[in-house]
Amino acid sequence: MTYLLTDTNMDIVALEGLEFFAYHGYYQEEQKVGNKYAVDIKVMADFHKAAVHDVLSETVNYESLYTIIRDEMKISSKLLENIGERVIKAVFEKFEHINKIEVSISKFNPPIGGVCNRARITMKRNRADLF
Repeated sequence: MTYLLTDTNMDIVALEGLEFFAYHGYYQEEQKVGNKYAVDIKVMADFHKAAVHDVLSETVNYESLYTIIRDEMKISSKLLENIGERVIKAVFEKFEHINKIEVSISKFNPPIGGVCNRARITMKRNRADLF
């Protein structure tokens, strides 16, 4: 039986509150000193087959998703948007059945000249728009 992907059968796998110490930032000092970052990601697809068959290959392996994010966080970038785009691309490449991704990346205590707990970017992409 084939299921068509609609908003009513769009399932979500999410990892929330992933934390990393990394060396990103527009300023050279940020890339030398490093900072704490948080990542949240939601991936959307129809996971009905996984629910019925109880088979990991028909859903998203949390460990694999974490590994992708961890590896991308190790690559120094000036912009959080660059990290987000790389994460999205890598996740789409690894998991062909994912149709939508939403990723948020936060930098703790960004150097803005005032008090700010976090600066955050959120990016949303549809596979159909990229491939």
